Amino acid sequence: MKRIAQAGFTLLEVLVALAIVAIALTAGTRATMALTAHAQRQSDVLLAHICAENELVKARLARQMPGVGDSSDVCEQAGQVFNVHVSVRPTPNPSFQRVEAQVLKDNESVLRLTTIVGRY
Repeated sequence: MKRIAQAGFTLLEVLVALAIVAIALTAGTRATMALTAHAQRQSDVLLAHICAENELVKARLARQMPGVGDSSDVCEQAGQVFNVHVSVRPTPNPSFQRVEAQVLKDNESVLRLTTIVGRY
């Protein structure tokens, strides 16, 4: 009796192929999620930078030495709300003050900028 060769794949071969496809799709999904998170982080940093620069420019344009202490303000950029904490500290040279703006989103630090403001 001659045996006829059957065409097709065994169940094990199909399962292995499905497992390989599932692993590849999982890796692709993770890579996509990482890229999305990175793009969101870049967007947050850009908007936070605008908020921080606005606060530092306010200190420079005041044309007077800012008072030593802390203050907070809310900054809305592109529909997102950021909290900006401004800290003014003295320096060893009394003609200058150190002004630091820290920007937070959802109580998580996004960016911190520092400048020196002098007497005019």
